Amino acid sequence: MTAASGAAIVFAVVTVGAAGFQVALALGAPWGAYAMGGKFPGQFPAPMRVAAFVQALLLMAFVGAVLARAGLTLKAWESIGSWLTWVAVVFSAVSLVLNSITPSKRERLVWVPVAAVMLASSLTVALSG
Repeated sequence: MTAASGAAIVFAVVTVGAAGFQVALALGAPWGAYAMGGKFPGQFPAPMRVAAFVQALLLMAFVGAVLARAGLTLKAWESIGSWLTWVAVVFSAVSLVLNSITPSKRERLVWVPVAAVMLASSLTVALSG
């Protein structure tokens, strides 16, 4: 196993977990204190549920791109995997910054480590030859 494929697997596992969290929010899980700066404790309002679902879809697209870039799956995505993996890197970096400065302590405790792993693993894949 190469470093890129190992990093892609780590990215996929962590990011699928994050996407699952977003789907749970979209379905009404009362975890709003762990997202969006804790602005919506409890269940998200309807517009935020839609946003959570869209974010879950985006995260899953990143998973596909990173796995394709590492040559693990989705051969049809290889052509877009390179640049979309860089989008995942930027997304992860922005996520790390925003989760680091959120007023929600709960959100910081959960999502800063997740965003850091997503950033490190997606960057490893993006920089792979």
